[in-house]
Amino acid sequence: MPLPFLTADRAFETADDLALPFDDRDRWRRPYRPGPWRVGVAALCLLLASFVLFAAVIIAFTASPPEAGVVFGIALAVIAASLRLLRMGVWVSARGLRQVRFLSTRTTPWDRIIAVRTAQQPVRWLGLPRTVQGQALILVRRDRSPQDAPVLLTTHNADFLARAGSFDRAADTIEAWAAENRRG
Repeated sequence: MPLPFLTADRAFETADDLALPFDDRDRWRRPYRPGPWRVGVAALCLLLASFVLFAAVIIAFTASPPEAGVVFGIALAVIAASLRLLRMGVWVSARGLRQVRFLSTRTTPWDRIIAVRTAQQPVRWLGLPRTVQGQALILVRRDRSPQDAPVLLTTHNADFLARAGSFDRAADTIEAWAAENRRG
């Protein structure tokens, strides 16, 4: 039985993360993969949650159940936070563009979007107050001034730090979705 995914004679395909033509365009999809910083922090949080869950089991057997319930609740909060961290980013569908942040989600329909463009500007490094020179993907909306345009992605956020090629591909893909779905 041949296993083509294990053989070296097949060329490496770089189009693995592209949407297939029969995929449902109404489903929300992130046109890029989460970066190693985001995945690493979420993995460490999940590792911490496993230790807290283990502590909750030990407390349940040795102490009172309400104390174990509190520790179990802390573990569930850490798991929920790490899953939300993995969900953060920019999502697109035929209905619009959705920016998922840690505590909020904002969806903008395509008919309210004037442009999605890349600009060279000072950007925040890993979301911290420190700024560095980099590129940002900016959303220009009809109901806001161009100076008040929100930043969708940057070259120095948790998904694209030290991955400039990935930022360029993601920005081009989101710009293509915007050009294809925008009306007017």
